[in-house]
Amino acid sequence: MKLVRTEEDTLRTIEQYSDTLYKIALSYTRCNATAEDILQDTYIKYMQCHIEFESNEHKKAWLIRVVINECKKFYRLIWNAKRIPLEDIYSFETPEYHEIFYAVMNLPLKYRIVIHLHYYEDYSVKEISKIIGVKENTILSRMYRARKMLKEDMEVTYEYKRV
Repeated sequence: MKLVRTEEDTLRTIEQYSDTLYKIALSYTRCNATAEDILQDTYIKYMQCHIEFESNEHKKAWLIRVVINECKKFYRLIWNAKRIPLEDIYSFETPEYHEIFYAVMNLPLKYRIVIHLHYYEDYSVKEISKIIGVKENTILSRMYRARKMLKEDMEVTYEYKRV
């Protein structure tokens, strides 16, 4: 049986998950335009897929997996090898939020994505493990190392500002 997505379902899905998926794509690519392109490609795949999702969480996890795969595909393109500047696209309530955001964005990708999924999207270690396809202990190690890097970066930043 062929499953056809209705326009209403697609629009509801876009409205519900765009912010989350965009932030994940931006976390990977560090480029506003590229993140938007990846988001569009993700929704095209959603409209074309023939999967009946068990729940909203199943749908969200599937969409996140597609965004991550699209980001990886983007990086495999040869012409992307030496580009992708970080753009100023967010406004922040306080300077501290701005500094924390950029500290997270400066982390290596494997650390940046687990921090984003855990702290910004509220996924558990077990859920992150399933989404990105690595063991739970690896997720825990990456989170530990990412927190350590963030702490060191923030200590340097604030020590420098005090002088």
